[in-house]
Amino acid sequence: MNATDWLQLSRTVRFSDTDAAGVVHFQAILGWCHQAWEESLERYGLDAGTIFPGGRNEPPSIALPIVHCDANFRAPVLMGDALTIRLQPRRLDLGSFEVISQIQRDQQDVARGCIRHVAIDANSRRRCELPDGIERWIEASCLGQIQPL
Repeated sequence: MNATDWLQLSRTVRFSDTDAAGVVHFQAILGWCHQAWEESLERYGLDAGTIFPGGRNEPPSIALPIVHCDANFRAPVLMGDALTIRLQPRRLDLGSFEVISQIQRDQQDVARGCIRHVAIDANSRRRCELPDGIERWIEASCLGQIQPL
């Protein structure tokens, strides 16, 4: 499987993503980062229902709450813009990881987002090691990274 198939995603800016000034609303960037991460997992072959609670599957035994997120804006993004979102997952320790999302329009950096997760046991709420599927996804992304971000 080629890393570009699951670490590089496309998105078109919709009217509902913009604010009264006609540019992308700040909260949309982090939403896109999370949606790109979810889509990347699915493209890699991990069923989102086995990672996230609330689906039709049995709830996962490990939860991955977000403990930090940030976004940097480098250029205005407008309705109709075709964007590329490149993901760079990175394990921080045995029980945490982050996903950097580089957002580009015509190969120009327009935004960057970071979402950091920790793994916790869904019942005890204590930190634990990352689930196997996430470990494999991170390791595969390191081996097949399309280019450093």
